[in-house]
This record gives sequence, C-alpha cells and structure tokens, in this order.
Amino acid sequence: MNSFFKKYLGSFALLLAAVIWGFAFVAQTSGAKSIPAFTLNALRSFVGFAFLALLIAIMSIKKKDLIPSDKASVKSLIIGGICCGVALFIATGFQQYAIGTYPPEAAASGRSGFITALYVVLVPCVSALILKKKIHPIVWLGIGIAVVGMYLLSFSKGISGIYLGDLITFLCAVSFCGHILVIDHFVAKNNGILLSCIQFFTVGVLSLVVALIFEKTTLSAILEALIPVLYLGIMSSGVAYTLQVVGQKYTAPTTASILMSLESVFAVIGGALVLGERLSFRELIGCLLMFAAIIVAQSPDFAKAKKE
Repeated sequence: MNSFFKKYLGSFALLLAAVIWGFAFVAQTSGAKSIPAFTLNALRSFVGFAFLALLIAIMSIKKKDLIPSDKASVKSLIIGGICCGVALFIATGFQQYAIGTYPPEAAASGRSGFITALYVVLVPCVSALILKKKIHPIVWLGIGIAVVGMYLLSFSKGISGIYLGDLITFLCAVSFCGHILVIDHFVAKNNGILLSCIQFFTVGVLSLVVALIFEKTTLSAILEALIPVLYLGIMSSGVAYTLQVVGQKYTAPTTASILMSLESVFAVIGGALVLGERLSFRELIGCLLMFAAIIVAQSPDFAKAKKE
C-alpha cells in the first residue's frame, strides 16, 4: 500500500468516524434520560470491547501473527491501551455527565458537539507547549475566533444564562486533546484494533467502578436505553474509535483533529433530524464561528502539507 493511498485511506477513516460520532451525541442525549453518565459509559465501553474482541478473534483466523508474541511488544500494547483508556475515560466522563445536566431547551446534542470540537484548536497549542515549538500567529487568530464563538453559543443570555454543561464540556474538550496526543504517541508501534480493544476495556472497568460507588440504576432503565447503548457501544466505541486509531496512524495529529471535528456539524444535523433540537440565531452564529476557528487554526498545517 503506497503512502498516497494510506494518507487518503486514513483521512476517509477519520471522516467516517466523525459522522458516527456526530450522531452519537443524539444517542448520548437519549441515553442520559434513562441512565446515569458512568453507567452508560461502562455499558457502551464493554459493548465496544466485546465487539472488537470478536473482530480480533475473526481476524486472527486469517492473520496468525495479529497478536504479538514477544514480551516487549505485549508490554507496549498493554501500557499503550491502558494510557489511551485512562485519557478516554476522563474525556467521555466529562462529556456524558455534561450532557445529562442540560435542560430540554438547551439543544444538548448540538451544543455538546461544538464545544467538544474545541479540542481541535487546543491540539496545536498543547503540541507546541510540549514540543516547545512556536505557535503560528494564525493559530492564535483561530483561538480568538473560537473564544468569540463559544461566548455567543454559551452566553446567549448573558453570564447568568450559561449552562453548567458548557463548562464541563469544555473540560471534556481539553481531555480529548490529551487523548489525541496519547494515541499519536502509542499508535505508531502498536496494532490499532488491539490498542482500541484494551482502551475500551480500561474505560469500561474505570466507569463501572465510579458507577458502582456513586450511581444507582435499574435493569428496566438499562433496557429502556438499550438502542442508544448498542449504537454507542458498537458504532461509536467499537467502530469509530478504532477508525480514529487506524486513521491517526497515517495522518498527522492536527490534520486528524480537523477531520474529526466535523462531528460537531453532524451532531447538530442529528439533533435536528432525530430529536427536533433547534439553536437560536445567535447560537448558530456562535457555532459557525467555532467551526471557522477550527479551520483557521489548522490552516498552517494544510499549507505545510501542500508544500510537501
């Protein structure tokens, strides 16, 4: 497989992941009406783990060396999967808890989708701080636009009208930024599907521990949320996050982040089509500015890629 094909295969994988994640906000909003945040995250993660474990078992029949046999590779895979899982546990924990705090009139799917997408602006900043590289002036412009957009979206009724979910979702965006960077560190030396499988088992265990300590639910509530849980487990967790891991193997972190940020657009589309959510004109302008910020912040990387 030549580098050109790998590059665009990776981009397509990330775009498809964005579509799945966008509609996953609808499932998260629906599921939050029945069961608590970490219970939902535990269920979806274990479903995702089971789906990937089955996929790995099927793939192992044809590819005998899929699972590494040497101790060094196994150790790297386990450590990488656990680290990615911890980062994802934090990010999805913030995200699902935030969605559960929004009132019905808040258009939770769309708001959460766009605020979460701020990780795209944060990725180059964090990368620059860690790698001690100078931030391009255009990136600062993108950050400024994002701040204005988030103000219009989250402060549509002034400071007194801001939702707690907006603040928590911003923490989710910061956490997803870390998750992208952790994946970028470990995916180069490990199989993406195996890494993702361990990642979801880790998220499931951590979420279950928190759920057992702090949350209460019933079997009937879980059955009521069965469809959202299955979508989140199989499609969003099992398929989309694996597409992310595989896609990032062939795509630079900042380029990957802009493709994945399209989930914010599909979140609004899904919320409108499935849940009948509507954003005010001011909030829509805020969303457009935040999406513009995402594009602007990544433009230096696109310019560099074009020259190469």
